[in-house]
Order: sequence, then structure tokens, then C-alpha cells
Amino acid sequence: MQSNIASLHQPFIAETEAEELSADSDNDDITPFQKNIWNREMAAIYLIEQGTSIYKDYQRFIIHVSEKPKIEVPVREVEQIIVFGNIQLSTHVINACLQEKIAVLFLSQSGQYHGHLWSEESTNLDHQLIQIERRSDEYFQFSISKAIVLGKLMNSKQLLMRFNRKRKLVEVEKAIFGINQDIDSLDFVDNLDSLRGYEGIAAARYFPAFGKLITNSAFSFSQRFRQPPTDAVNSLLSFGYTLLFNNVLSFIIAEGLSPYLANFHYGERQKPYLAFDLMEEFRSPVVDGLVLKIINNSIFKPQDFDLVPSTGGIYLSQSARKIFLKQFETRMNEEVSHPDLQAPVTYRHAIQLQVRRYKRSLLSSVTYEPFLRAA
Repeated sequence: MQSNIASLHQPFIAETEAEELSADSDNDDITPFQKNIWNREMAAIYLIEQGTSIYKDYQRFIIHVSEKPKIEVPVREVEQIIVFGNIQLSTHVINACLQEKIAVLFLSQSGQYHGHLWSEESTNLDHQLIQIERRSDEYFQFSISKAIVLGKLMNSKQLLMRFNRKRKLVEVEKAIFGINQDIDSLDFVDNLDSLRGYEGIAAARYFPAFGKLITNSAFSFSQRFRQPPTDAVNSLLSFGYTLLFNNVLSFIIAEGLSPYLANFHYGERQKPYLAFDLMEEFRSPVVDGLVLKIINNSIFKPQDFDLVPSTGGIYLSQSARKIFLKQFETRMNEEVSHPDLQAPVTYRHAIQLQVRRYKRSLLSSVTYEPFLRAA
């Protein structure tokens, strides 16, 4: 069998054409299939080429994309597989993922979360029983939610301040002032409904100011539209949040917690609301800052986005999606400070530390402290 052996340093992105990843690649000495292979901390496989099949041969996953050479990935090095759309996983691959506790996340071709697969061995029943008990503990739910909202607002304000230092836009300064007031008001909030109200008010201040920080005249943004995203910027935000959600969800599962038992987010349908809770603090530093960088540096053009008539949504084209995945993984590998460790950690590690902070708070009533990006 003709094949390539994936290196172990960056996440693998199934692709068919090398030029589709050339936007800012500095790895000219590697083959097309070896671009964007692994991540040093967490071996993630992104499967986005429609019609890709993945099967198992001995202790390797074999990834077959169209007529291109097959790729071999050692099973022991994989921790997460993200599947976009029409991708075929063999029964042996599924069994290996269950046995090795490899999380598999299923998304639509455009990146909308559909579901996930994980081993029951990852579940800790004692932890989940405590999660169930905590659902009736109003003080616990409120204190966790308040910390999450505080972290989100602080990091949102920090992003606006950082990107507005040189521009000094009045509209952005007004939004920063308003979010500061919202942060101060959290001291007087005593119930979840009011807390959700302040979170919504701050978001209404934040996103229009975020749009003012776009310097690329080919793009504009004034309001957040989620399902479906109605413009290119909303499309990038939605796709980035989906990738962030996947990372948070994987760490929650790895810690033996149920992702369905949350505190701040809720709904009639059963969803992994705990992942929505714990990703809030990372939206601005991980995704929003990345989207501003990508747009202002002209990495994408309007032609890189497609209109899907069936939903009316605007989505990244397949080739552009590969570039965004590379940019996202680069961001997740950036180092930041975290009070739980003396040395700098990557954003991905910081997410893991926050999930563990939540777990400690859940099991031993230690106060949950949100992640705050340093100025």
C-alpha cells in the first residue's frame, strides 16, 4: 500500500490539494499531506474532505482521500477526531476509538455540532451523581455562573482595550466603559435570570464595538447572528466557537463529567450545556481575537465564503476552512499565563486547567475562579 506516515507535531487536516493551504504556510519543505498534521499537546485529526474514508490496519488509522496517497496515523497518538459531513468511519475505527477513549465529534459540513462518540469507561458515575445533586444547589449554580460571566465580560473588555489602544475609537471606548459598569453591577446581582440579563446587555455593547475594530474594508460587522450566520464575520465567529466548543467538550469528557449537567446554560433539548458554560471565558481571547487578526491581515477574501441557499447562511468554502483550521490550531498553541502553573501554558492547556478547576469546585466546594487573560 502506498502511504505517507504522519509526523507527530501538528493536527492532521485531510486535504487533497497543497495549494489550498498556502496562505501563510512557512513549511515549504514538506509534502502536501504532511502540512498541518499534528499538535504537540493533543493529537487531533480534522476530516473535512467530503468522501474521505478512515479505516484501521493493525495499530494505525488509514485515511484515504480521493485518489491521493493514503495516510497512516498511529492510533496511540490520537486523542480526538473531528468529522465534518460525509466522512466514512469503519467499524474497526469506531471500536478502536471506544477502546482507546478517543473522542469522536460529528459536525455538519459547515461546522454545526451534531453529536459525539465516547467510551462509557470515560464516565465517572460518582462524579455525575454529584453533578445531579448540585443541580438543586442554587448557591452553587449561581456562584459558578457568576464567575463564568465575570470571566467572559473581563476578557471581552480586555480584547476591546487591546485592539483599541492605537485606534482610540470613541465608540469602542464607550463600549468598554459600559462593560465596566456591567462588571461592577455583578456585585449586586443575586439570581440567575438577572445574571443572564447582564450577560446579554454586555454582549449588545461588545459586538458592535468589535465590528468597529475591523480595518479591512472588504468586511463589515455590526450584530451577532448565529443560526445561520448571515455574513462572513459571523461565519468565522460561528466556526471558531464550534472548534472551541469541541475542545472544551473533549476535556469535560476526559475528566469523567457529564457535559449535559450545566449551571448557566439550559434548554428544553438535551445538549452538552456544560461545554457552553466553560467555553464562555475563552470566546474573546481564543476566537474573537483570532477572527480580527485573520480579517485585518486579509487572510480571507469575500470570495472565500459561500451562500448556502437551503439555510440562507454564509459559510467558509472548503479550501478556506482548511486555512482557518490551521490558524485556529496556531492560536490554541499560543502561550498564556495561568495562575495554576508557574510556567506559561498553551490556550488548550488553559482550557484543560479550567475544566479541572470546575471539577474541584464541584467535588470539594472550592471557589471557582474564571480564566482571565493577562493584559
